[in-house]
Amino acid sequence: MDDLLTGLDLAGTFVFALSGAFKAVRKQLDWLGIAVLAVLTGVGGGLMRDALLGATPAASFQDERYLAACLLGAAAVIVAARPIADRWSRVMVADALGLGLFAALGSLKAASFGLGPLGIVMMGTLTAVGGGVVRDVLVGERPAVLDRGFYATAALIGSALLVCLDALGASVPMQIGAAAVTTSALRFVAMARRTHLPRAAVPPEPAD
Repeated sequence: MDDLLTGLDLAGTFVFALSGAFKAVRKQLDWLGIAVLAVLTGVGGGLMRDALLGATPAASFQDERYLAACLLGAAAVIVAARPIADRWSRVMVADALGLGLFAALGSLKAASFGLGPLGIVMMGTLTAVGGGVVRDVLVGERPAVLDRGFYATAALIGSALLVCLDALGASVPMQIGAAAVTTSALRFVAMARRTHLPRAAVPPEPAD
């Protein structure tokens, strides 16, 4: 089980790194910029989670396969950007699967540090979406998770489900599986239906 989860985690890291590298290419960054954005997108959420938990060195520095997966994603985009772009729908499917796994594993790690329910949900969500937030901020864009794609919301729901299952005494594999599947399924539905949360009404401009 541990080997399977690690393999899936590395695959998710690679796919997240691809999205960061593509954003760098669209912003016309050089090769170093592409590599930096790929790394920060791939492991940025985990880095922030571990820093907040006081888990140092961060997991991605203890196991450098995660950094290698990010650099591999950057290299893939540099070498084969066009073929990957032509199959972007498949990349987005993998991205949704990675989102679910990151939310579940991030929540589980937070629980192991003794956080309460709200802290666990926050850490699970941060693990899943933190890298994307860093990516968008570095290229001067409003983070997509704030207003598009039901991305952070899916991670929130999946992380909350893990907390509920833990309270009910479910086994750890069941907690991870249910949280990951629920998060990914919600993301798939949102992608298919272009779902997003309601937006607040814009108030009228005050009279002079």
